Amino acid sequence: MDLNSDLAEGFGRWELSDDEALLQIVTSANVACGYHAGDATVIRDAVEQAAKRGVVVGAQVSYRDLAGFGRRFIDVPPRELTNDVIYQIGALAGFARIAGTEVAYVKPHGALYNAIVHHADQAAAVVEAVRAYDPSLAVLGLPGSQWLEQAERAGLRVFREAFADRAYTPEGTLVSRREPGAVLHDPELIAERCLRLAAGEPIEAVDGSQIRVEADSICVHGDSPGAVAIAGSVRDRLVAGGVQLKPFAARGL
Repeated sequence: MDLNSDLAEGFGRWELSDDEALLQIVTSANVACGYHAGDATVIRDAVEQAAKRGVVVGAQVSYRDLAGFGRRFIDVPPRELTNDVIYQIGALAGFARIAGTEVAYVKPHGALYNAIVHHADQAAAVVEAVRAYDPSLAVLGLPGSQWLEQAERAGLRVFREAFADRAYTPEGTLVSRREPGAVLHDPELIAERCLRLAAGEPIEAVDGSQIRVEADSICVHGDSPGAVAIAGSVRDRLVAGGVQLKPFAARGL
């Protein structure tokens, strides 16, 4: 099982997550590419720290929405969205190159992540960006999404993601952050749920029903309160439960 987190989500003098601490815990780093968060220095620092620790780097691409942290849907025409994604991957790849590593996968962020669960045209636009830039890149997303289904048909390497600290609907999608209980905060409860996920066992949806979420990687959000404690608890519980932690998209490692 892979353990990932969102990094480089500060900007200028504003710091959001403890990248250095999280990089001692996770096996993959979803690095912001400047469209929802991250300036050039923040991004470079995160990539260099990831490279030093052997953490695999992924491009966390988003809508162009710094003010909204990428959490607002934008009806971007497909061609523009494709170009925006290519631009973001390329920017991150430059910093990865000088740090002695590479971008190994692409994971959309926020509203874009949620939109391309069902929005076929935008999903196709993001798939086209990855295919055009480098078809050997892996892609990460929600099981059953248009994004992963179209990526697989395009011949891309597809991996499924579960969320440690987010509530699920009975349909297996994420509960909107506007709804109460959408974000979980108890490290022990989250860690136990992640062990069940890794074992392929059902977890509880927001309505109390039991659902199965198939996953190759588990995400702990870096901007959540107590993110480092949560990530540490998840890692400790998985390791204690006999789960081997390794990056899903390692290339040449």
